[in-house]
Amino acid sequence: MSESAPASVPPAPESDPAAPAPLAVPRTPTGDAGVDARLARLADADHLPTGGHLGVYEDVHRGLRDALDALDARPDHPAPAPR
Repeated sequence: MSESAPASVPPAPESDPAAPAPLAVPRTPTGDAGVDARLARLADADHLPTGGHLGVYEDVHRGLRDALDALDARPDHPAPAPR
C-alpha cells in the first residue's frame, strides 16, 4: 500500500535535502496593492539558500516601512497625537 503526501505540502527535494524549498506559508491579501506586492516578495526567499534570505527580508521590511511613512505624509491623514 502506498501513501502519498497531502496536496498542500510540497514534495521534498530528492537530490539534495539541504536545497531551498518553499515554506508554503499562506499570505492573506491586505487590499493595498503596494503592501501586497511587498508581502508577495517574501516568496522569493523560498528559492534562495538561507544566506540570501536576509536581503529579501530587509527589502520587504524597508518597503513596508516606506508604506507606513507614506501614510503619515498624506495631508488627508492626520498625524497621530503625541503620547
